[in-house]
Amino acid sequence: MDDHRTVLEAIALRKCILATYNRMRVRLAPHILYTKHDQLYVDAVTLEREGKPPREIKVGAFKLDGLTEMALVNATFDPLPVFNPQEEKYSGSTLFMVEMA
Repeated sequence: MDDHRTVLEAIALRKCILATYNRMRVRLAPHILYTKHDQLYVDAVTLEREGKPPREIKVGAFKLDGLTEMALVNATFDPLPVFNPQEEKYSGSTLFMVEMA
């Protein structure tokens, strides 16, 4: 349950998350928490992977159970234009979403 709280707080306060995903350390800007096949997912922009910026800025889907060693980072983010809250996959499954400007 602490991971759920961390993600909700990160989305509400627009704070980044540092976590391990697929054995890699990532810094994420989480934009939305939703369900898919009765599982929790967070769509986020990866800002760093193993301490390096990604080649491309894009929204990735992360299964919440797959994010470990999760912690809030003091860095904040603005919702990025690559995030489209109107995507079909969010219809009826959104639990919490970053407030768009």
